[in-house]
Amino acid sequence: MLFFWLILFETESNYRTFYIYEFMGIMKDFFLFAVLFLPFSMQASTGNELDSITQALFRAMNHKDVYIVEKEERLSEIKNMLKMPDITDKQRYTIYNKLYDEYCHYKIDSAIYYQELNLELAEQYNHLEYKYATLLNLSFSYWIKGRFLESMNIMDNIERRLFDRLPEWSLIEYYESYKRLYMYYASIEGNTPNAYYRQSNLYRDSLLQLVPPNTLKYNILTAEKWSDENKTGEAKKFLQESLERIKPENHDKAIVANILANIYKKEGNVEMQKKYYALSAICDIKSAVKENTSMMELALLLYGEGHIDEAYKCIKSSMDDATFCNAYFRTYELSRIFPIIDSAYQEKTVKQRMELQRYLLLVSILSVFLIFAMIYVYRQMKRIAKIRKELYRTNVKLNVLNRDLQESNTKLQELNGEQSAINRKLAETNRVKEAYLGKFIDLCSSYIEKLDNYRRSLNKIANSGKIEDLLRSLKSTQFIENERSDFYTNFDETFLRIYPAFVSDFNALLPEEERQVPKQAELLNTELRIFALIRLGISDSAQIAVFLHYSITTIYTYRSRLKNRSFYPENFEEHIMRIGTY
Repeated sequence: MLFFWLILFETESNYRTFYIYEFMGIMKDFFLFAVLFLPFSMQASTGNELDSITQALFRAMNHKDVYIVEKEERLSEIKNMLKMPDITDKQRYTIYNKLYDEYCHYKIDSAIYYQELNLELAEQYNHLEYKYATLLNLSFSYWIKGRFLESMNIMDNIERRLFDRLPEWSLIEYYESYKRLYMYYASIEGNTPNAYYRQSNLYRDSLLQLVPPNTLKYNILTAEKWSDENKTGEAKKFLQESLERIKPENHDKAIVANILANIYKKEGNVEMQKKYYALSAICDIKSAVKENTSMMELALLLYGEGHIDEAYKCIKSSMDDATFCNAYFRTYELSRIFPIIDSAYQEKTVKQRMELQRYLLLVSILSVFLIFAMIYVYRQMKRIAKIRKELYRTNVKLNVLNRDLQESNTKLQELNGEQSAINRKLAETNRVKEAYLGKFIDLCSSYIEKLDNYRRSLNKIANSGKIEDLLRSLKSTQFIENERSDFYTNFDETFLRIYPAFVSDFNALLPEEERQVPKQAELLNTELRIFALIRLGISDSAQIAVFLHYSITTIYTYRSRLKNRSFYPENFEEHIMRIGTY
């Protein structure tokens, strides 16, 4: 142990903390065992869907660099298109739009840059459709950037009447921009039904009149409307169907999952919130989306449940993304939350460090005690060696006395032999009774099975001969049921004749509310018969299920329920086997 201590502090500083925490965990287990004398056992928990999604999220967080590299490769491919010879302004406009789409939720400054280039092209050639499409994109980019006044100024300076000369999608984007801006202003006042909130809903209603049905945008708008009307069940079902149709690599999947999580948030369902926020965050990471909200919401949920480490990972990842994207508003939102979680994380780290110091001190003290204990044991061993020599001399003297005792022991052995013979006879009697009862049960069960097989064979003959009356008679299972009932009655009577106190002894192993009382016309009920068979040595659930004509699952359920509720859940069936013994 002292050797390990020296190695620990000889390790390089970058790895020292890791070894210290590992050492602390080992020594903590050792201390609990040494002080409390209790075995330390860990019980592995079965994974469920939420655990799988959460684990997938943290794996994706560890591989964020991979998705960023893929994103940069796509951007490089698009930028290389600008180097093509004889490129037209229309082609340049299209490429700038592609770059805007890639940068919009990745690096907002770059997205704004390419839209400003597009605005120059549109104004240079006075192309009305390009100009207003670019202005709408700029308004959205400024909104992400946090420049809300500039975003609103762009929208206020766009003349609504000009959209009559533009494609319908332009008007859709126009309404959607106003809906988004008014919803932001409504959120500042706490998402209460205020004027901004109502104005945003008016634009949403206008969008529902323009957006083609059975599209993702239409489904999202409809689900939001239903959620506001407290039709959360319909909204969830609508969005879940849409979610299943979206490919995993599509950013729309993250949007739909986020909206679903918000609906569950409205219902107060924390587990489903975590599931869909995590699913949304995974899609954001794999799409290299840096402007997101799901990770922040998930961090708040984890923090509220006391999972400080996981919450810190999520909020730090979200803060890094917002800073990378340069989305000021998202950074501002995170700056109000991050210090709270970071403070809790730092506090937990300090506590762990103090706990580490305490355990290291305790281990050092135990090490010293161990050394003294080894010295003490060595001295005791030397003392014992001397005592053994004295004992040898004493044993020689005792041999003389042992010879005198042999005659007495011989007589005692004879008496013990007679007692053993009686015990063997009693054991043999018990075995005979058990074998007799087992044979009896086997014959009765075989008889019932043969009668059933005979009934089936006659049924086939009747079918081939078209004897309808005989067929109806042979199809009846009443005969078998009667025989089975008589068989159970014979079994109960025979078993209770051999073990007359079985029911009372069995119930003595159970609390009063779990004691088995057969019905008035019964000697044993199903539970008592199961454990009567176990008392006879038939412990396999499959054999018991065949004997009693129940499913294996039913037999297992009865056995487990009574075992777990008995006074002896650890060795209940061992107590059953002692019933009726001498």
